[in-house]
Amino acid sequence: MAGGGASASIASAVGGSVETQLIPYRVERNRAEQSGTMAAKKNAADDMNRIASSLYTLGTQDSTDLCKFFLKVSELFEKTRKIEARVAADEDLKLADLLKYYLRESQAAKDLLYRRSRGLVDYENANKALDKARAKNRDVLQAETNQQLCCHKFEKISESAKQELIDFKTRRVAAFRKNLVELAELELKHAKGNLQLLQSCVGILKGNT
Repeated sequence: MAGGGASASIASAVGGSVETQLIPYRVERNRAEQSGTMAAKKNAADDMNRIASSLYTLGTQDSTDLCKFFLKVSELFEKTRKIEARVAADEDLKLADLLKYYLRESQAAKDLLYRRSRGLVDYENANKALDKARAKNRDVLQAETNQQLCCHKFEKISESAKQELIDFKTRRVAAFRKNLVELAELELKHAKGNLQLLQSCVGILKGNT
C-alpha cells in the first residue's frame, strides 16, 4: 500500500523515527530545567543586591577604613549583580525562547502527522468500502469515486508532510546553531566584563588605584 512507503519517506525526512524526533518530552524537561536555572540566577542577583545594600548601610555609619572597605565591596556586589542580571536575561532570551520555539514547531509537525494519519484511515476505509461494493455489485461507481478522492487527499497531505518535515529539520538546526553561538558570544563577553571588574576591585582594595 502507498502508506508504508510514504511513512518511510517521511520518517527519513526527519532523520529517523518520526515519534522519536517529534515528541518533545526531553525538550519540555530541558525547558523546565532552564526556567529553574533562570530563576536561580535571578535569585542570586537579588541576594547580591541585598548584600550590597547591607554593606552600603554599614559603610555609611562612620568614616573609618573598615567602613570605606564596606563601601568598596558594596560597589563590587552591585556591579556584579548587574552583570549577573544581564547574563540571566541573555540566557532567558537566547536559550529558553529557543526551546519554546522548538516546542511550537514540534507541535505543528505532530499536528500535521496526525492529519496525515486521519487521511490514511479514511483511505483504508474507502478501500474496504470499495471491496464490499464490488463484492455486492452495488454502488461501485460511488465507492470508486470516494476511494479516488481519499487516495488523492492522502497522497497530497503525505507529500506536503514530507516537505514540511524536511523544512522543519533545516529550520531546527539553523535556529539552534544561531541561538547557541549568540549565547556563547554573550556569555564570553559577560565573563570578560566580570573578570575586569574583579581585577579592578582587587586593585582598589589593595590600594593600587
